[in-house]
Amino acid sequence: MREVMEIAFCGTDNSSAYDISGGFLRNVCFLDALNLVPHVFLLFITFPILFIGWGTQSSKVQIHHNTWLHFPGHNLRWILTFTLLFVHVCEIGEGIVSDTHLKSRHLHLFLPAIMGFVAATTSIVYYHNIETSNFPKLLLALFLYWVMAFVTKTIKLVRYCQDEVPLAQLRFCITGIMVVLYGLLMAVEINVIRVRRYVFFTNPQKVKPPEDLQDLGVRFLQPFVNLVSKATYWWMNTLIISAHKKPIDLKAIGKLPIAMRALTNYVSLKDAYEEQKKKVADEPNHIPSIWLAMYRAFGRPILLSSMFRYLADLLGFAGPLCISGIVDSLNNSDDNTSKPYNDLTKPYLTSHDFLKTAYVLAILLFLALILQRTFLQASYYVAIETGINLRGALLAMIYNKMLRLSTSNLSMGEMTLGQINNLVAIETNQLMWFLFLCPNLWAMPVQIIMGVILLYHLLGKSALVGAAVIVLLAPIQYFIATKLAEAQKSTLDYSTERLKKTNEILKGIKLLKLYAWEHIFCRSVEDTRMKELTSLKTFALYTSLSIFMNAAIPIAAVLATFVTHTYSEEHPPSPAQAFASLSLFHILVTPLFLLSTVVRFAVKAVISVQKLNEFLISDEIGDDSWRNGDSALTYESCKKHTGLHPKAINRRHPIRHHLDSCEQTLRIPSRHIDIDDFAIKVTNGYFSWGSGLATLSNINIRIPTGQMTMIVGQVGCGKSSLLLAILGEMQTLDGKVHWSRSRYTVAYAAQKPWLLNATVEENITFGSPFNKQRYKAVTDACSLQPDIDLLPFGDQTEIGERGINLSGGQRQRICVARALYQNTNLVFLDDPFSALDIHLSDHLMQEGILKFLKDDKRTLVLVTHKLQYLPHADWIIAMKDGSVLREGTLKDIQNNDVELYEHWKTLMNRQDQELEKDMEADQTTLERKTLRRAMYPRESKAQLEDEDEGEEEEEEEDEDDTMSTAMRLRTKMPWKTCWRYLTSGGFFLLSLMIISKLLKHSVIVAIDYWLAQWTSKNQNQTQNQTFCSKEGSIEESKNCYVAIFTALSAAGIVLCLVTSLTVEWMGLMAAKNLHHNLLNKIILGPIRFFDTTPLGLILNRFSADTNIIDQHIPPTLESLTRSTLLCLSAIGMISYATPYFLLALVPLGIAFYFIQKYFRVASKDLQELDDSTQLPLLCHFSETAEGLTTIRAFRHEARFKQRMLELTDTNNIAYLFLSAANRWLEVRTDYLGAFIVLTAAVASITHGPTSGIMGLGLLYALTITNYLNWVVRNLADLEVQMGAVKKVNSFLNMESENYEGTMDVSQVPKDWPQEGEIKIDNLCVRYENNLKPVLKHVKAYIKPGQKVGICGRTGSGKSSLSLAFFRMVDIFDGKIVIDGIDISKLPLHMLRSRLSIILQDPILFSGSIRFNLDPECKCTDDTLWEALEIAQLKNMVKSLPGGLDAVVTEGGENFSVGQRQLFCLARAFVRKSSILIMDEATASIDMATENILQKVVMTAFADRTVVIIAHRVHTILTADLVIVMKRGNILEYDTPEHLLAQEDGIFASFVRADM
Repeated sequence: MREVMEIAFCGTDNSSAYDISGGFLRNVCFLDALNLVPHVFLLFITFPILFIGWGTQSSKVQIHHNTWLHFPGHNLRWILTFTLLFVHVCEIGEGIVSDTHLKSRHLHLFLPAIMGFVAATTSIVYYHNIETSNFPKLLLALFLYWVMAFVTKTIKLVRYCQDEVPLAQLRFCITGIMVVLYGLLMAVEINVIRVRRYVFFTNPQKVKPPEDLQDLGVRFLQPFVNLVSKATYWWMNTLIISAHKKPIDLKAIGKLPIAMRALTNYVSLKDAYEEQKKKVADEPNHIPSIWLAMYRAFGRPILLSSMFRYLADLLGFAGPLCISGIVDSLNNSDDNTSKPYNDLTKPYLTSHDFLKTAYVLAILLFLALILQRTFLQASYYVAIETGINLRGALLAMIYNKMLRLSTSNLSMGEMTLGQINNLVAIETNQLMWFLFLCPNLWAMPVQIIMGVILLYHLLGKSALVGAAVIVLLAPIQYFIATKLAEAQKSTLDYSTERLKKTNEILKGIKLLKLYAWEHIFCRSVEDTRMKELTSLKTFALYTSLSIFMNAAIPIAAVLATFVTHTYSEEHPPSPAQAFASLSLFHILVTPLFLLSTVVRFAVKAVISVQKLNEFLISDEIGDDSWRNGDSALTYESCKKHTGLHPKAINRRHPIRHHLDSCEQTLRIPSRHIDIDDFAIKVTNGYFSWGSGLATLSNINIRIPTGQMTMIVGQVGCGKSSLLLAILGEMQTLDGKVHWSRSRYTVAYAAQKPWLLNATVEENITFGSPFNKQRYKAVTDACSLQPDIDLLPFGDQTEIGERGINLSGGQRQRICVARALYQNTNLVFLDDPFSALDIHLSDHLMQEGILKFLKDDKRTLVLVTHKLQYLPHADWIIAMKDGSVLREGTLKDIQNNDVELYEHWKTLMNRQDQELEKDMEADQTTLERKTLRRAMYPRESKAQLEDEDEGEEEEEEEDEDDTMSTAMRLRTKMPWKTCWRYLTSGGFFLLSLMIISKLLKHSVIVAIDYWLAQWTSKNQNQTQNQTFCSKEGSIEESKNCYVAIFTALSAAGIVLCLVTSLTVEWMGLMAAKNLHHNLLNKIILGPIRFFDTTPLGLILNRFSADTNIIDQHIPPTLESLTRSTLLCLSAIGMISYATPYFLLALVPLGIAFYFIQKYFRVASKDLQELDDSTQLPLLCHFSETAEGLTTIRAFRHEARFKQRMLELTDTNNIAYLFLSAANRWLEVRTDYLGAFIVLTAAVASITHGPTSGIMGLGLLYALTITNYLNWVVRNLADLEVQMGAVKKVNSFLNMESENYEGTMDVSQVPKDWPQEGEIKIDNLCVRYENNLKPVLKHVKAYIKPGQKVGICGRTGSGKSSLSLAFFRMVDIFDGKIVIDGIDISKLPLHMLRSRLSIILQDPILFSGSIRFNLDPECKCTDDTLWEALEIAQLKNMVKSLPGGLDAVVTEGGENFSVGQRQLFCLARAFVRKSSILIMDEATASIDMATENILQKVVMTAFADRTVVIIAHRVHTILTADLVIVMKRGNILEYDTPEHLLAQEDGIFASFVRADM
């Protein structure tokens, strides 16, 4: 009968429906019709306006269109509207459910509600459009709607009250809530009118959008968009989708909004911290609390985040409850078929009846999930944003403190650079992470307690058993977490050591190859790597244990609970109970697992705060009043000039503009006030480095204005300290430093050169305006032009830490140039000549100091050891042991202290003699040469990068449109690389991993399936005949169920352990093999590879990339496989329960595909941006710490602070976008998950299988929401991390040198080459197949024991010839025959181990002296001592502690260049080879050492053949044979005597030029 029901608004089965005898308001149906009126009115008014508006909107100028500005009460309105929508949904539901109990359709029960829903949606869309176009007059329509709706609902409510409808009835409650909501919305609307005065008032209020949006540089719109866009990150869509077209760069992410900038946050944190300081100022041993300061500054957002978190957690429990409700209602649906109501027009439902309906529960579950996920992501986002703000504030605090640190602190090691770098790189990040996670700290305990209460409510006492299992295993988790941290630390130590060794190998690779020592050094790296792998093994073990615990705890808990329940309650739980409790266990495990992490972070945060506190209360440098002479005067002059507040000078208040304007005005007049005879006067000064002991005592000096003052004295007598004391860097114990009348500006060049990571030009101008003439004059005076010409981009080349490495002399000259370039009255130069050779020093003295500075009439203070410049000085201060020995002009000293003068004179003579010797040793040319060598590979770097990309692109078909290819590449997962990575772990482990993973997930599904069968067997015995239900008695079948359940659970737990171990183990094997192959490949690579590949690039493969392969890929891989398999098994399970679900899967799958595709590309770009912006920030900190004295002397603190704030903001905006992108993804995947739950629930209610299987399907649908976003996140991470494998692989495809010879080793005599006879026959050599030959048809014959000199200009091929002996270059024609054996047939190792060579750059390795002379440990001590004696080093080595076992530091830094070269000579002597090749070996050493070398070559090597490649011709005048080369050909070939006789010969011209 039901099917052919006619539809009427008030139903057809009730004659009294249209009866209005009792007045209109007595008729319910009429009231419902009345309710329709406002909704229809709103739709009629707003639709035309919206259409017209949308049509014209596109033509407007886009000022962030979706964010113009918020009307008052914006958020409240959104919240109220959403609540209203929810209540409308309830009303619709109630109407439809009531309607099903009636005989005919009663449209009036639900139609008005549906219209209300539509109208409410329209109202918010309408509002949003009005708000973005800022046209508030149109809001009147909404105002009228709220009033009408409020009135009609109130009438209905009054009617219900008259009818005395009980409160328990749902319809009454809904109407009541509606009245309140409409009333509130009306109030919000009135408020907008009150504030904006857009109607009823004469003068409407003018508004501007927020400052950030007027400045179009801000692209981070989260604070400015409407509530929905905030919650779903809708505004990110454009950015994330645009990443597909072109990579995201810094321009695309714009600037930080003002409220998030480091400066804003720094000010708020600093104020809070100062408050804390004031509080504890009276109590001496209390330190100000950073925690309280952080709470003051950032407490509110953290509380907000925690509130969101609590809401999300409470909503999280809706899942299990709804599942149990749905399963219950389906179970009971068979028992009570619905009975029609008696009172036909008033079918009132109680809320209890309403919630019994399965469909209602499904919708509620869906809404709860959406809300829960939205709140959770909001909580994360707020916490992360606060964390980032805190980090910015902390960095600014640390930086400001650093600029005020007293120098003694830094030099006495209380605060080392390392500690400061740690504060910046580690501690601030720890605190940031702590803020991210701290809402968890108080949310988790609540979540756990709630979960346990609900479990108890569902299952009774047995639930406590399961909960106990979980709680007892939690401490183990914590223990594992701490162990993990320890293991990571020891791994780090080993990898640092390994990197140091690798770095040494790469720096000395040429020597190692020439001496055939690669394998010895390779082995030492491998040893360290083995230690590192051992600690990585522990790391892997604990990681896998932690993963295992996470997977096994829920299984164990469920097992314990159900077995207890079965035996204590006599019957197994119902399906509803079983699945609700299963889902609760899943909810409980997450917080417990996370809790250990959070606690660990909390502990780390406490330690970080302690370190920060120590740093923030450490000593500061004194105030700067001293630099202002008698302060009163300066303040007066400052006031006089500018009328500024005198405070402006004080360093404590770096009011940027004040500072500058004050300095500017002071600078100009200061030149004219110089009537005073002194610029600086120190009276009775005692200064210390903070230890309380005076380093300088009884200092009374004056420094005359506009003159050159020299400070001289022995090493360590306090010359540099005196400069620093004047600059105020030392603690003044007594006495005073007076600066003359005007406040001086100082330029300072420290003894240890300090460069910025910037271009050469920026290093010299150092923030002053660029003046071309002046710049040129300065670079010429410091003879920097030739060095600049060598650099790849001239003076725009980056130098410094990460830039190009310059030599000491070059760095020092740049620093001096910086001091000269600044337009200051005072110049302090601290030993500027120490790293310069004699020509440069003279040039600098003449041009730079005597001419440039004197012309400018600047006051100069010069600390130096070069006494020959004393006559130039106008004033001399002689120091001795920390006090002043003499002061005056040279004449005064000559008259008053004859002894000192004589002493100086002898020293000056000695220096002059050295000078003559040094005239030939031209260090600078050498430095330039090294620089040229370093520059040579610059074109190849680009090549290498291309090769990296090239590999991938070969697989693509060639397309015309290269852009689209590149884009395809960016969206493609690097599957090939993944496969390579997996196979490098070994096939056995790979297959074991795959099998165990699949098994584990099948077992976990089986456990749940078994539970479903077992719980539903009581309900309907007939349907499912399981294996156990056939067996006899109930008791037996119970035992059987329990047994199988236990067995499956045990299997599941074991498999969890197996899988987590295999994944980690496979990762380890892969890491081991990849590093091993990489190291061996690199060490055997041709020398050309090292010439063309920058060292940093190779080192990166060993540091960053290896680290990723070691520690990051395995956990990512584990997590990815686990979440993917969980999602797949869930989808499988749901489809098994309700096959109809598969239809819904198609659109969901498509949506998921696009979300992950767009996200992966954007995430990759943002991650790269975050990484690349972090480095400059850290570098800026370490740079500042190193150059503190310079920055303070120059008074550039404000400029550096500004730079630091910019760098911090850039890094923070990148990180903020990255985390917002993660939220974007998670919100989307979570909503997808919610739709999956909804479709699964609806499908299973409609076509219900047994209740057990259905509960199972829903349970799995719920878990899917947690894992979907992990699949995408892990995919994105893996893609980035696979980049490391790809880079390593690109090196593995490199050609090796051909080590095998064609000759049999046994044919070569043991002592070959005995004679040392060399025949060079028609030799042609090139560096690579595609390059031009460097030697063309060279012929020569060298008799045994001859000393041969080879000379020629740079690039004439002389060095290539020496390399040809060792087959370091490609000999493609001709041959070299040594003692009758063609060297191209010998195995390389043998050939190289039988010859010896001394290179131009002396290379020593860290270790002992013995190791450096004889790494193969073949020789006795006597041989080594003999070699040292020949090299004139014996006495020096004897005096060292440990003799032959004395330590050599990295690069041999603890010996002078000359000594290092002599060690290399001894090394060549130890190898008793009959052929020695010297490749410009004397270029980098002084005359004395060179003479020693010459003598040794003639005596100790008398019977050996020596080939000398000459840097300076006179070294080969004594040779037996001279070969002159040009452009790879031999031009002259004869004895030196003959060649000199030919007047017009090249050799003769060389010799003349060299004289």
